[in-house]
Amino acid sequence: MILPRAGAIAAAMLLASIDGSLAGDPTGTWITEGGQAKVRIAACSNALCGTIVALQEPNDRETGRPKTDKNNPDVARRGRPIIGVEIVLGMKPNGTTNKWTGQVYNAEDGRIYTGALTLQDANTLKLEGCILGGIICKAQTWNRAS
Repeated sequence: MILPRAGAIAAAMLLASIDGSLAGDPTGTWITEGGQAKVRIAACSNALCGTIVALQEPNDRETGRPKTDKNNPDVARRGRPIIGVEIVLGMKPNGTTNKWTGQVYNAEDGRIYTGALTLQDANTLKLEGCILGGIICKAQTWNRAS
């Protein structure tokens, strides 16, 4: 026989685990700081990856054509459309709750940085890109798209 108090505690624990699993899941579509792009975070292999799925201004002002990965150091990739480029690379849990580490590709300068994703709450994600072993970092706060 389950005592009423034990049942209430079990129900509270179940609800807490459900809320925790939702809050701890960074997968989905996110709007970058400033609203310039939407990035979809999804599972890839044994990690998380993020791909640009939309741009606020998808076309290049000079050419009127879709923006390309023109700053990529790989000449063969410079003509590929920015929409579809993976910018969050191989993020794996780092042992800290709601934090994943891996790499970040910055299409604005064509460089790959050491990176981290931190889920601040169910609808807020912090993305960091760092150089020099994490001495110098830049961060953005992304909001979950509705």
